Amino acid sequence: MSEAKKTRIKVPDGKSRYLITRQKEANDKGYIGYDTIWESFQKEVKYETPKRP
Repeated sequence: MSEAKKTRIKVPDGKSRYLITRQKEANDKGYIGYDTIWESFQKEVKYETPKRP
C-alpha cells in the first residue's frame, strides 16, 4: 500500500433557515468535524413592570 495521505473532499456549507454547518479542517488523526452556527429565532423584549391600578 502507498503511504499517500488520504484527503477528503471539501463539503460545501450547509444552509437552512436558522442553521449553518461548516466542515472543519482534519486533525492529526484524520478526524473531520463540523461547526454548527445557529441564528436566534426568538426575540428578547425588555421586561417592563405592569402599571398599578
